[in-house]
Amino acid sequence: MKILKILAIALLALIAVSTAANATTTFLASDDFVGMSFWLISMGMLAATAFFFMEQANVSVQWRKSVNVAGLVTGIAFVHYMYIRGIWVETGDTPIIYRYIDWLITIPLQLIEFYLILAAVRKVESSMFWRILLGSLIMLVGGYLGQAGFINATLGFIISITGWIYILYEIFSGEAGKAAAKSGNKSLVMTFSALRMIVTIGWAIYPLGYIFGYLTDGIDANSLNVIYNLADFVNKIAFGVIVWSCAVANSSRR
Repeated sequence: MKILKILAIALLALIAVSTAANATTTFLASDDFVGMSFWLISMGMLAATAFFFMEQANVSVQWRKSVNVAGLVTGIAFVHYMYIRGIWVETGDTPIIYRYIDWLITIPLQLIEFYLILAAVRKVESSMFWRILLGSLIMLVGGYLGQAGFINATLGFIISITGWIYILYEIFSGEAGKAAAKSGNKSLVMTFSALRMIVTIGWAIYPLGYIFGYLTDGIDANSLNVIYNLADFVNKIAFGVIVWSCAVANSSRR
């Protein structure tokens, strides 16, 4: 009961922060599909956050950190998307800095999950944690500098792609990938594979958005917003659900 009370307070705090941040916003127009996509992802993130924080009590102790991080990712995204939805409704614009504020927090947390789920079943070197974190920062900082105009857009794209490729190397062929393959844990191997597919295929939408939205102007800003929103909806929530399912599968064995 005490845990449920703490969760309820945390949930109310999230709602209060988001409400305060959007106190001056207006109503969504019935044909505002970009605004609707912001609303959809906000509610999805809120539901996922409540789910993960409630479920963390139902998994083994060594898996709770992974499930809590999944809840942090969706909780941070919820607050962020409620705020950016308000900006969109008021101004009709979504400056790229707002997306990178979210990504700079949530993407490293998601990538750290690779380390956490391995650490839940076997001993792993902390250097793996720092390498994955470094790769995510290179990817994000390079992308932001290029899209915000601080450096040449093509150079920023190259730096960002380099960070992404390094991350893929680490989780497929590097220490993290090898540790998963040698874990002897079938559910962990399946989870690792599913998460890698999200990072490979699901995250590919972001460099494609960079190319077609910024380098070539091949897609309009409204469509790009909707695509990014739906991609975040799937990539963040599905990522967390996969981690949670692995935690449940391993907890049920004990």
